[in-house]
Amino acid sequence: MFGPDKCGEDYKLHFIFRHKNPIIGDYDEKHAKRPEVDLKKFFTDKKTHLYTLILKPDNTYEILLDQIVVSQGSLLEDVIPPLNPPKEIDDPKDKKPIEWDERPKIPDPHAVKPEDWNEGGAAKIEDVDAVKPEGWLDDEPPLVPDPEAQKPKDWNDDMDGEWEAPLVSNPKCETAPGCGEWTPPLIDNPNYKGPWKPPMIENPDYQGIWKPHKIPNPHYFEDLNPFRMTSFSAVGLELWSMTSDIYFDNFIICTEKEVADRWASDSWGLKKLVASANEPGMINQLLSAAEERPWLWVLYILTAALPVGLLVLFCWPRKKIEEEEDADFSMSDFLEPDDTEVALQKVMKKGDLEGPEDNKKTSLDKGNVDENEEDDEEEDFSQEDEDTGVADDQSSDDEMKEADEGVDGGDHLKQSLRKRRVRKD
Repeated sequence: MFGPDKCGEDYKLHFIFRHKNPIIGDYDEKHAKRPEVDLKKFFTDKKTHLYTLILKPDNTYEILLDQIVVSQGSLLEDVIPPLNPPKEIDDPKDKKPIEWDERPKIPDPHAVKPEDWNEGGAAKIEDVDAVKPEGWLDDEPPLVPDPEAQKPKDWNDDMDGEWEAPLVSNPKCETAPGCGEWTPPLIDNPNYKGPWKPPMIENPDYQGIWKPHKIPNPHYFEDLNPFRMTSFSAVGLELWSMTSDIYFDNFIICTEKEVADRWASDSWGLKKLVASANEPGMINQLLSAAEERPWLWVLYILTAALPVGLLVLFCWPRKKIEEEEDADFSMSDFLEPDDTEVALQKVMKKGDLEGPEDNKKTSLDKGNVDENEEDDEEEDFSQEDEDTGVADDQSSDDEMKEADEGVDGGDHLKQSLRKRRVRKD
């Protein structure tokens, strides 16, 4: 017998074989050990699965589930009950002697009950300090006949006796502390000692647990090749199920594993590929799981919101501390109007001086007239620069006193421009 079995929440994969006792001719069922893997997912995933049993001539076996080994062992050692019976058994005729003493401890025979031993009366006594609660209804019974009950029409007083209405809880007792005769509650008796017992001591005559003698097993045999089982020529299905939509097909029994593997790839392998292709996508699986377990929606929302929150936290543009106008400086912020014009002229002149060599050669070919004009312009600019520099020095003394540290950078720029003019002069 081989195949899956589900009983309640117990999931099994059976491998049971009947073994014949050659001495007496009886058959015993041998059960292989249970697989150590969790089989529940194979019973609940609603997918097609392939169960395979391999018996080898070396008396070993393998159980495969979807072509994966889930259990293996030996027919000689890993079955219950053991394949071969024990060589010795308990003698069925042997009986325990009457004087056999199995008691490890006994009451002390020399112990004497103390004369002042007082058992203290009952184990429970009434609480003398208890007081009846106010509003207790002594005259009201806790149970009263049901006023709405009616005698059945088929009631026969001669056969059934006098009819009595069933008892129900007294509605008056619902608002009261209690009904009926009040009695004090019982408490543990502090003086109770109980009946006296002698202390226990080691038994000097202790002989241990008795066991019958062993005798040779008259039905002993040793089968070293259980692989050679009784032949069979039919296959049967043992079905008892409370679950619908269970199908079986493609049974094969052969002597070559390669044949079974090829058969499995042509049948179960194709089914698995088709089932995998028709499986819903990840999103549909998540939605289906959420329909069965609504609490998963909370997990989905948190999982989706976490990366969005981190993205906003780390990638959102920060506030600009300073405006772009404060960070960008122009030459006009540090120079007076006259200085600006002079600086522009010098920049243009410097660009002319640093131009390509072809431009320089062309400028030299123009003649002495152009050179004289450039010299005159340079002298005019030099004279203007000197006059302007003196005026700027005098006018900027008062402004530098009121300027902040940021304006000092502008003064350095002005000084660098003046140094350039001085070097040029």
